[in-house]
Amino acid sequence: MVDAVPNFRESPLFTPAEKAAMQLADAMAGEHKRAPFDEIFAELRVHYTEEQIVELGWRTSVFIGYGRLVYALGVDAIGPSCRIPQKAASS
Repeated sequence: MVDAVPNFRESPLFTPAEKAAMQLADAMAGEHKRAPFDEIFAELRVHYTEEQIVELGWRTSVFIGYGRLVYALGVDAIGPSCRIPQKAASS
């Protein structure tokens, strides 16, 4: 399934509900100012409650932010011995 994520819209491996959630994540991570959020939220409402939609958005934003921080710091592995590279630590 992981290999199918980049093409989730066409993949038969994901349910319509999963595809709706992934579309939200994709829009938030990409060109979010140009994303068709009215359409995205309309599709999400077919599968999820308002509370669930907010939770999906919250979790998505946390992971997107975390991923961007890891990238900015140049961290190449996450785990018990995760160290910030000297370059980022001295900035």
